[in-house]
Amino acid sequence: MFTPEHIRNLLDRVASRELDVSEALDTLRAMPFEQTPYATIDHHRQLRDGFGEVVYCQSKSAEQVAQIVAKLVDHGGRVLATRATDEQFQAACALVPDLHYDELARAIWLDRNPRSATEAYPGTVVVAAGTSDLPVAAEATLTLKLLGHKPQCITDVGVAGLHRLLHHVETLQAANVIVAIAGMEGALPSVIGGITSAPVVAVPTSVGYGTSFGGITALLAMLNTCASGVTVVNIDNGFGAGYFAGTVNRKIVEAGRC
Repeated sequence: MFTPEHIRNLLDRVASRELDVSEALDTLRAMPFEQTPYATIDHHRQLRDGFGEVVYCQSKSAEQVAQIVAKLVDHGGRVLATRATDEQFQAACALVPDLHYDELARAIWLDRNPRSATEAYPGTVVVAAGTSDLPVAAEATLTLKLLGHKPQCITDVGVAGLHRLLHHVETLQAANVIVAIAGMEGALPSVIGGITSAPVVAVPTSVGYGTSFGGITALLAMLNTCASGVTVVNIDNGFGAGYFAGTVNRKIVEAGRC
């Protein structure tokens, strides 16, 4: 359990040279978590993974979301809660008044110490095949921004009008990582994968008529792509795509700055 006594003991052992700094840091990575009646909140995920625990709001009550978000904010100035409703947002705002709600992305978020435009990592591009795919694109874009990136967004460039996508070839070829979002037949990531050397994170969406099967058709098409360098996340998972793209892009940008 994470208590001041545990940390004091750990620091005392470092001060007495019984434990070296790297061993103490490894110990801290495994600590702490906070137990509540409905959640075990991981307060050290940012230390281990580079970003704090993200709240998935679907199927949670407004009170549960509010309490979890408030506890996360108490331990840091940045939070993201996905698949959130306005009711959940209002409940959370009662505890943390400076929260924001992105209606399109369906996400509650807060960033009290955002990176400046010059500090944000360049290199990510989010591409949406159609206007109906924008909620997923918004979730990916918001995730990237909270991770400290400066994504470029290209919208409504599906393969039914391929010339619209080709207008952006220069931007796509300059990207470090691309998030490509499409429903229907899910062909967009394959096309993008064929015109750029950047890794492409494909996101199938549940957009489409009957035989799209809620995004399964697009998912299978993306998994069976013949283009190299394409990886696929789950249906409508804009958060997962944005997080993965951000992790890759951070490594690329930081390596270039060394």
